[in-house]
Amino acid sequence: MNVSETPPPAELGLKKEINTIQLWAIAVGLVISGEYFGWNYGWETSGTLGFLGSTLLVTTLYISFIFSYTELTAAMPQAGGPFTYARRAFGPLGGFVAGFATLVDFLLAPPAIAYALGSYAHFLHPAIPVTPTAVSMYFIFITVNLFGIKEGARFSVIVTVLSVAEILVFLMIIAPHFEWAKFMANNPPTLVTEGILPGVPYAMWFFVAIEGVAMVAEEVKNPQRTIPRGYLGAIFTLVVLALGVMLLSGGVGDWRGLSKIDHPLPEALGQVLGKNSQWTAIFASLGLFGLVASFHCNTISYSRQIFAMAREGYLPRRLANLHPRYQSPHWALVAGGVVGLIAIFSGRTSQIITLSVLGAVVMYFTSMVSLLVLRRREPGLIRPFKTPFYPWLPLLAATLAVVCAGAIVYYNPAESALFFGLMAVCSVIFWIWQRFTR
Repeated sequence: MNVSETPPPAELGLKKEINTIQLWAIAVGLVISGEYFGWNYGWETSGTLGFLGSTLLVTTLYISFIFSYTELTAAMPQAGGPFTYARRAFGPLGGFVAGFATLVDFLLAPPAIAYALGSYAHFLHPAIPVTPTAVSMYFIFITVNLFGIKEGARFSVIVTVLSVAEILVFLMIIAPHFEWAKFMANNPPTLVTEGILPGVPYAMWFFVAIEGVAMVAEEVKNPQRTIPRGYLGAIFTLVVLALGVMLLSGGVGDWRGLSKIDHPLPEALGQVLGKNSQWTAIFASLGLFGLVASFHCNTISYSRQIFAMAREGYLPRRLANLHPRYQSPHWALVAGGVVGLIAIFSGRTSQIITLSVLGAVVMYFTSMVSLLVLRRREPGLIRPFKTPFYPWLPLLAATLAVVCAGAIVYYNPAESALFFGLMAVCSVIFWIWQRFTR
């Protein structure tokens, strides 16, 4: 099949089921596990003060990116998301590069989340093993998502609302115990660039995967109105939660004790209430909701990206098949699950996070450049939402994506070499395959 052929057959279309609240829940749910774990590794590399700089830099990136990215998603509400935008702007090879980066982003986020789920469960009950628990998450949530997006979206609302409420309660409990002196303790005497940039990949964990809303855009009711409302409401929610969690958690005790674990929030609560406190145990139990929300929503997103690329001929066509009864991309769900299970057994959480955010920043850059190209090339394209302060906002997002990518590559050379090496090899194979199948 020639990958430049469009449009996809009607029988491979997805059902429109998602409303504004459900889209907000999916967007927040995709990310909210980043408030529960992963970001705290940035304290180990940068200290609390340096990591505050990392977080403000990354927050600026995501605000500028989402206000720009929403234009693309509302104008082209298709399951391919960034793959669709880059393909339209740059042709098949550009689409492949964006699709590859997006797949890495969304296929590697779930194993990190699954491992954190196992760590939280082990924190609660030491007899529960971490890795088998992580593996079981795949079997459970692939099964849940086989029943279709309508049921999946309803479940997302429940677990996301519970997760947001829990973090707000957490912040209210620890806020009276916050001391700026504790937050500043054990930091380098001066704040320099070298202290900010190493924390960038972990600061991105606060927000990475919000772009996954684009993968469910094809299943949104009234996408021209629903997508902007869901996206912008979600980024506001996440900015408030991320800054609150990072700042307050660092000032209630010795933050160094939180910098190398996969359950920093219960540990921070233990510093305030005591590790034997019943409230600490209850919070750790409820903390599973946030991880479940993100695992569930990332499962939705990776399956739609695989489905969209297979539908256009970039991946085996079988992966675009829909379940005859539930209309869910069942083979795409299973294929992504296999990749995730391999990742669980082959890398540490910090390494998986690094690879995931590398895929994300490459996708952010290609999406912003696609926006600039399509504005010039297709001025007549219907754009229900237009980027404010164009072209400065997408240019800012693209520039910050390059800065973040440079920081990740410089401080994580092995993971970066793996990512870019694999992307180059796959791109060459795709280019050769395309030339011989025209």
